[in-house]
Amino acid sequence: MAVYSIRDLEKLSGIKAHTIRIWEQRYGVIAPKRTKTNIRYYQDEDLKFLLNVSLLNKNGIKISKIAKMSRQAVAEKVAAIAEINFEYSTQLDALTLSMIEMDEQKFDRIVTMNIQQLGFERTMLEVIYPFLDKLGVLWLTGSINPVQENFISYLIRQKIIVAIDQEPFPQGKQTKKFIIYLPEGEKQELTLLFMHYILKSRRNQVLYLGQDISVTDLRDACKVHKPDFIFTMISETFAKEPVQKYVDKLAETFPDCQVLLSGYQVVAQKVTAPQNVRVLRSLDHTLEFLELLKEPLLKKENGQSLKQY
Repeated sequence: MAVYSIRDLEKLSGIKAHTIRIWEQRYGVIAPKRTKTNIRYYQDEDLKFLLNVSLLNKNGIKISKIAKMSRQAVAEKVAAIAEINFEYSTQLDALTLSMIEMDEQKFDRIVTMNIQQLGFERTMLEVIYPFLDKLGVLWLTGSINPVQENFISYLIRQKIIVAIDQEPFPQGKQTKKFIIYLPEGEKQELTLLFMHYILKSRRNQVLYLGQDISVTDLRDACKVHKPDFIFTMISETFAKEPVQKYVDKLAETFPDCQVLLSGYQVVAQKVTAPQNVRVLRSLDHTLEFLELLKEPLLKKENGQSLKQY
């Protein structure tokens, strides 16, 4: 059974520690346990209930009223609100709760309803990605454990794979060919899978190589696939060594391809892009670039060419 400090509860619920103490003392919302040395701590059930209370309170229900409700009534009210309220904070709270409870059905219901309302791409950009940002903070602060992170990452991965599979296979002479991969040591698989979806949904052919791909393996794949573009991200590797050497090697090894680079290290180290390399500074930048790609023969769009971009 997991053990949480009041600071963990604060990070996970968004409720200040001072407020949590007031709710404990005045309303008896949760009751902390104490160690033999009188240090307060909380358990899974405390965290789950506080997350429910937080979601109801943020949606206008007074804490005095929540305190009089049974736990079952609180859970039912939370489920009803999560299904009809698409506000940013409500969706983040509901997803956090599904992760803490490791409740696949709850996660599926939240994401499915968002997809129906917003479409898959907007759900990823406006709901899932902000949630993953929050997840990263919680992981760094030790407020969640690896099992919870793996659980939710697997469910998100499955959603992306289903969305990719539902897109028709693009055909035609104007179809661009992409190879996408992660270098050895990179683990940003969810982002790479989402890029696969983005490219395929825009009618591009995509060969997905996955993680831990060496330049040699990439060269072998390019001989067969003959892509127009190679896309990769560098965020975790090369943190202690210049990424420029790797970029120059890609440019030299694949002179007939346009190499597209993204990721924190590429931006942070201010990589100088060789002639056939393009740095995409963010996801928004990448989406803008792909919109320009739709122009036949890479001609100018609104006075801006891809070469200038």
